[in-house]
Amino acid sequence: MGDLHPVTIVIIITNVLFSMKGFKDYSFFEKYKFNIGAIRRGEQIRMLSSAFLHANTQHLLFNMLSLFFFANAVIYRLGVVNFVLIYITSLIVGNLLSYYFHKNEYHYSAVGASGAVMGIVYAGILLNPGLTINFFIPGWLFGVGYMIYTIYGMVKKNDNIGHDAHFGGAIGGYLITLFMAPSLLQTSLLMVIILAIPIVILFVLIKMDKI
Repeated sequence: MGDLHPVTIVIIITNVLFSMKGFKDYSFFEKYKFNIGAIRRGEQIRMLSSAFLHANTQHLLFNMLSLFFFANAVIYRLGVVNFVLIYITSLIVGNLLSYYFHKNEYHYSAVGASGAVMGIVYAGILLNPGLTINFFIPGWLFGVGYMIYTIYGMVKKNDNIGHDAHFGGAIGGYLITLFMAPSLLQTSLLMVIILAIPIVILFVLIKMDKI
């Protein structure tokens, strides 16, 4: 993957510092986590701040490792500004989708950079279809597999993971990357179709009222 770009390092450090503060300070964690009731009372800052908090070190590590593997593929193809734009857009779309699904559940809460990171994962796969993780796991397999797991979690609703934010982030990253690089519809059409499959499945399940 080469050396990490400074902007990726800044994002990782910000996530680590913010999350570590949240691990140690319960009131800080509660003040900035994603919470439907608080957001509906006007605390929209939580739509952003919650993406820099994590439930535990494993949660933080998984997200930062995923960002590590896919960030450069986006930065070196689209540039730093577009990378940051994809990250933030995916973060917001992820939390908006989470808000849509849980808007009447005033006690619903969630944390994590998963939405933003999954947007970068999807963007990285589109821009570099041959990307691998640890030199042997295809990036597209990781992305699609994770989205299938996310759909399963959204259907079962038997854990405390914000699966809908993950999915929203992937959708945001997918769409904005195609908008920024429409030539991918010609040069990487197969990958565009493969990554669209979980998104189509999600909308079919919503239409069938399964989610």
